[in-house]
Amino acid sequence: MTTSRRHLLSRLLRTAAFLGAALTVGVAAAQSAKPVRILVGFPAGGGSDAIARALADKLKDQLGVPVVVENRPGAGGQIAAQALKAAAPDGTTLFLTHDHTISILPQVVKNPGFDPVRDFVPVGGFATFVNAFAVSGGTPANTFTEYVNWVKTAGSGKGAVGIPAPASTPEFLVKLIGQKYQLDLVSAPYRGSAPMIADMLGNQINAGVASVQDFIENHKAGKLRVVGVLGTKRQAAMPDVPTFDEMGLKGFEDLPYYGIYAPTGTPQKFITEFSIALSKVVAMPDVRDQLTAMGLTVGYMTPQQLATRQADYTKAWTRIIQTSGFVAQ
Repeated sequence: MTTSRRHLLSRLLRTAAFLGAALTVGVAAAQSAKPVRILVGFPAGGGSDAIARALADKLKDQLGVPVVVENRPGAGGQIAAQALKAAAPDGTTLFLTHDHTISILPQVVKNPGFDPVRDFVPVGGFATFVNAFAVSGGTPANTFTEYVNWVKTAGSGKGAVGIPAPASTPEFLVKLIGQKYQLDLVSAPYRGSAPMIADMLGNQINAGVASVQDFIENHKAGKLRVVGVLGTKRQAAMPDVPTFDEMGLKGFEDLPYYGIYAPTGTPQKFITEFSIALSKVVAMPDVRDQLTAMGLTVGYMTPQQLATRQADYTKAWTRIIQTSGFVAQ
């Protein structure tokens, strides 16, 4: 064998050894990578849970690590929020939530056990949505006007309306709807939308207010009827349902939002990586179609854009809550 050939063989052997070592290290790193937990503050089977699982299924491929959804239901997301605050800021724990836990709870609970501005850092947003008013299958009303007339006649103007959590946006909506239509409506709080809808399906309660994504599956199946949505535009997933803006209930132009948060102190590198992964997942046609079918208006928000929406929405609802005369409990 010539000297040049011996040198070439030697280089090839060294390269192969290097690549083999690198591959071994890469496999070991992948095997030792910790899974990412996405906390959800509502029970399995609800709208937030379904959304989290749809995103987690795609995020695991983008991040290259397992992504698991962990339900921590109770107190309108308060328990999950407290769990996020207590979690190590090491990039392995996130919180997927809508506006209630971030913008409303701190205003209606004296000691929620967390401060969203101080204790959390926005990672990225992915959708806005609207709340809806629905009636059970056993209720004779097919429209909101028919519901109002039915309550006035069959219930002597009194009725109970289910809400997913006490002191939530739906509770204030029930109060404002009652005032506008001169009804004595009482909010019946549940521990999330899933048990509330179960009671609606069983005709244990005649009406409920929750997000469109909570109602849409049963609405399409004809098991309950959404008779009105908040906001200024009809929803693509249910274009025949009128808005309360059309019916004269103004002042709800600021749409609720969905976002993902991490504990304060989480390395910026992780926040950036996860936010980029989220933007790619949200841009996938099948994901957009899936979330749109759930009643969401899909659109990625950077951490900065999510922080701005959070601040604006909180300010708007501070005014509504103060005007209502509600006192934090």
